[in-house]
Amino acid sequence: MVDKLIGDELVYLDNAATSWLKPESVYVAVERALREQCGNPGRSGHRLAVAAGQVLDDARLLCARLFNAEKPEQIIFTANATIAANMVLKGVLNSGDHVITSSLEHNAVVRPLHRLEQTGVSVSKVSVDLNQGILINVLEQVVTAQTKLLICNHISNVFGTINDLEQIGRFCRERGILFAVDAAQSAGCRKIDVQAMFIDFLIFSGHKSLFGPQGTGGLYLRPDLRLETILEGGTGNRSELLEQPEQLPYRLESGTPNTSGLAGLSAGIRFILETGIETITEKEKQLVNRLLTGLYEISGIYIIGPKPEFERGCVVSVQLEKFSPAQAASILDSSFNIAVRSGLHCAADAHRFMNTLKNGGTLRISPNYFNENQHIDSCLDALRKLS
Repeated sequence: MVDKLIGDELVYLDNAATSWLKPESVYVAVERALREQCGNPGRSGHRLAVAAGQVLDDARLLCARLFNAEKPEQIIFTANATIAANMVLKGVLNSGDHVITSSLEHNAVVRPLHRLEQTGVSVSKVSVDLNQGILINVLEQVVTAQTKLLICNHISNVFGTINDLEQIGRFCRERGILFAVDAAQSAGCRKIDVQAMFIDFLIFSGHKSLFGPQGTGGLYLRPDLRLETILEGGTGNRSELLEQPEQLPYRLESGTPNTSGLAGLSAGIRFILETGIETITEKEKQLVNRLLTGLYEISGIYIIGPKPEFERGCVVSVQLEKFSPAQAASILDSSFNIAVRSGLHCAADAHRFMNTLKNGGTLRISPNYFNENQHIDSCLDALRKLS
């Protein structure tokens, strides 16, 4: 069964969940790390531990370069973006604080905020313009003297709506509000400059557009900021202390890291830097435009998201007149060997906002740089047969 799924037979268009199509160098790097760099970084002085430590150093340097971080130690590695989001929200907010977020956020943000509300944190969810994202005039109406943080995604994982990070970041910096960005859907396929965009905390996933393995992700935090820890433990640094060491990245990285995964993440980022993020962005835009053009020509399919004249991320959500999202995804998989995702995409707030919750969410199609025109055309041909 596995052999049947790999290769050209499977048209994989679920890259917003995790990228399956990755550079070959990623697979090579993971295997090499497991075979030759498998010591515990920072815990021993022998050659395998030193080699593992170099893997982490390389990954940190590459992330810092990609996001224009001031120093590599401002990059904190986690197992995924969800942990990074929890670290920010629970490390910054206290009872009496006010936080602003949007109506299109992932549960990685929504659920920690819901938990924090029960401890006395006030949460404002602002409505989003589906075409342009969060509007500044809307933010101006909800800011209070207690507003400590604004957190939002860069690109909606459901509808592809893009937020203007520089504009929002400037708004926050001028008012002394911390700005956190969920870049799970944009890191690797859209340019992100944490300094130019006034980003205080950048949350990123390694296994999507950064082309790394699952079990990788991380967090950038501005050099002058300090997060309270939500996890303490072994760091390989200042082990004599009962308290967590203050020095970054050790303060926020407890436990044995995913060395082989981070080796793969480094390979993915090297590919991005060598290819050019602008090249990747333009290829994905072309694929999305081809997909949208074809979808608009099919009767019985309803596209939900920014209008054609507005830019969107590499995510397209649709509903079909004749089939539920779950039925359509199942047929595409079983009858056409096309992998897409149906349902709520771990973002029920977004579906409540667009009234798609009651219909079982949407059918989400998400290509990436390694897809080709024929993959889009195969999907469109299949959808024509279902309409």
